[in-house]
Amino acid sequence: MKILDWYILKRFLVTFFFTILLITVISVVVDTSEKADDFVRSGLSTPDIITKYYFGFVPHIVALIFPLIVFISVIFFTSKLALRSEIIAILAGGITFNRMLRPFIMGGCILAGILWISNMFIIPKAQEIRSDFQIRYIDGNSSYRQGGGNYQNYYMRVDSITYVGIRSYDTTSKSAGSFFLQQIKNDKVVYNVRAERVFWDTAKKNWTLENAIERKINGTKEEVKMVPNMRIRLNFVPSELRKDEYLKDKLSSPELSRFIEREELRGAEGLNTLKVERYRRDATPVAVLILSIIGAVVASRKIRGGSGIHLAFGIVTAATFILMDRFSTVFSIKGNFPPLLAAWLPNIIFAGIAYWLYKKAPK
Repeated sequence: MKILDWYILKRFLVTFFFTILLITVISVVVDTSEKADDFVRSGLSTPDIITKYYFGFVPHIVALIFPLIVFISVIFFTSKLALRSEIIAILAGGITFNRMLRPFIMGGCILAGILWISNMFIIPKAQEIRSDFQIRYIDGNSSYRQGGGNYQNYYMRVDSITYVGIRSYDTTSKSAGSFFLQQIKNDKVVYNVRAERVFWDTAKKNWTLENAIERKINGTKEEVKMVPNMRIRLNFVPSELRKDEYLKDKLSSPELSRFIEREELRGAEGLNTLKVERYRRDATPVAVLILSIIGAVVASRKIRGGSGIHLAFGIVTAATFILMDRFSTVFSIKGNFPPLLAAWLPNIIFAGIAYWLYKKAPK
């Protein structure tokens, strides 16, 4: 690390953190004004609102605007360097253009690493805080009903041969009116269990069946017995039996990957939303690095109009990136567009744009 590297890297990081702090404060003020009535109705004190909502909202909004703030920060401070002819002095002093880009790449990698780790573990915890507050105090029509039960029927595959049906499941008491389980091998039922009631045993972490009838079938032979109380382990827990629109945001990346695997094993539909979210957690940090390079290449050229032209280009590019990301996501969720490609397509296109701009940049 030379003096030049420290100089550019310091300007990069200071500009970024100042900008994101400013945008976050503005976002908090706007959000507070919009939710003032909800906060009053909740009856919570100011410290409770801060700990139970804004401890989750602030990381959420930071992660949301992180790549674009990196891009705008790079353009802003690099255009200032170009306007004061510092870029010209650096190149005239014998520093190659590739060497000058090194601190930009280092800064992009540092911020990309921070975002990647945050997306995996920190942001999901913050999303859990924010979504719990949203569900309890703001979402009046949420499927989470405080006090009363939320009765639903479920039919799912829990492994390659086992199918389970649960009728009139109550999310509050974690119990259901009736239950059946059957195992099928070679298109034949080999095992069957039916029960009048099933409930979750919180102490033993398993399901308990009441008045169960168990059948074991082996060809023409059948063994039937009644079991007043039967404990059974299934490949799901009560938290997975309620519709949670925030679930994909609250799970850490390893938990989300395991959840997707279980849902695929059960034959669940509509998994593209979960897969796009999982792949995007890896793709977004890479976008930070790509946008850092684009910003440095574009803003390093001194042009008439100065920072204004560079910032205008940055805003248009950021808007294009967001639109492309939204379109690819919608096509994947509502259509048959591959989730992996939907998450990485903006990066692929903008990586090509970054290479083209780099080749055209005056060196």
